[in-house]
Amino acid sequence: MAVTADSKKQFVDYIMLQVFDDQYLDRTEEKKILEEGVRNGLSIEEGLSIIRQVALDKGIALERDAEDRAKEMLARFSANDGKVDKKEFEDALSLFKTATKGKWPEPELKRRLKQMMENNGWKAKEGGLFGSKWYSAIT
Repeated sequence: MAVTADSKKQFVDYIMLQVFDDQYLDRTEEKKILEEGVRNGLSIEEGLSIIRQVALDKGIALERDAEDRAKEMLARFSANDGKVDKKEFEDALSLFKTATKGKWPEPELKRRLKQMMENNGWKAKEGGLFGSKWYSAIT
């Protein structure tokens, strides 16, 4: 089904309304927007494409993209020795915080990164002679 200019404009306006207060689109808001698009005749692919284009044009942060970037970074860090050290984790945290435009508090971002690591089987490098238990301390 072809997207008419009018329906696309309506959809873009709906997206802008959802991100009006924080310029951030979490997964729940994204799903709500896609559901509205489907009700108005858009396919999911068309809706996702429009959401991504609006986010790019308007500088809107997408939770899905922020998580993907952080996950890719952690994957690169763990690729060399299978572990992520504290500095690498902090680098991923900094990227994640920037990508989410500070929407989430740091402890929540750390928990999310730790969960990503556990879901993917990546280990943390901690301890050692003068090391700390920085990873274990994340709850």
